[in-house]
Amino acid sequence: MTRSAALPVTAAIPTIGRVELVEQSLASIAACDPPAGEILVVDQSGDEAMAALVSRYSEAGARLVSTSRRSRSHARNLALQEAANDLVAFTDDDCTVEPNWIGAAWGYAGKRPHTAVTGRVLPVGDPAAVPSTIDAPERRDYTGMRLPAALFGNNMVFDRSTAMEMGGFDHAVIPAEDNDFSYRWLKAGYEIRYEPELTVHHHDWRDREGLERLYVEYARGQGKFYAKHLRGGDTTMVWFIVRHFYLGVRGLAVGIVKGRPRWSDERRGIFAGFPGGLVAGWRASPEPLGDDDGAPD
Repeated sequence: MTRSAALPVTAAIPTIGRVELVEQSLASIAACDPPAGEILVVDQSGDEAMAALVSRYSEAGARLVSTSRRSRSHARNLALQEAANDLVAFTDDDCTVEPNWIGAAWGYAGKRPHTAVTGRVLPVGDPAAVPSTIDAPERRDYTGMRLPAALFGNNMVFDRSTAMEMGGFDHAVIPAEDNDFSYRWLKAGYEIRYEPELTVHHHDWRDREGLERLYVEYARGQGKFYAKHLRGGDTTMVWFIVRHFYLGVRGLAVGIVKGRPRWSDERRGIFAGFPGGLVAGWRASPEPLGDDDGAPD
């Protein structure tokens, strides 16, 4: 059966040397029909095994971009700089994509400047142990809204020219850089839509202690994001901060009443990470976006 012609889309996978996970993700993108014109694996480990893996998919348009800086924001910004196509579709190394992912990305965002699209992120494995998922069945249009999060970083598509004009992803708010990016995108008056047809699968691989640490880091990053914009005079952040503390209270109450373990609820990391993130974000010195030596992701 003849495959469709490649579309002018660059698929990008940031990673820190997780070769087995990348192989699953890379294989799923290479199997898309229509295929992507280019697949970038941005590796921050220097592992020779990663170079060997990517070379096996060279006929599918895969190319390795290596960097010694260990930061997901830097990896994403580097992908934007290196991309041969203006439309860039991002996923994470622990995700696999549906066969129509590239086609859906092009159909919803191709030739549409100032448009970003996100979609379903479905868990593979224990749903309680897989973070950052969404399975809303209906399309949504977030354009014109002020939201603390609108894009799922493991499933997002947008034009690189607009992203680079905005300065890309801010390393100072890791790991909430995708939320900060989507907030700035909406604040600029640009379009963000949720399209359920654009679907990826997020795999369960972390241990329970790792999940707890991740949720604390999520909360810390969100605190840095809010403080950054509040320091810049954006009072919308006051409401976001109050709401985030409320979510923390709800998560704590549900955990106590229902006896749920800390690793099973992202909200349980809020009180451990969010206040410190607010303080760190408030004290941080503003730096140019994209100029990062960020912490490991």
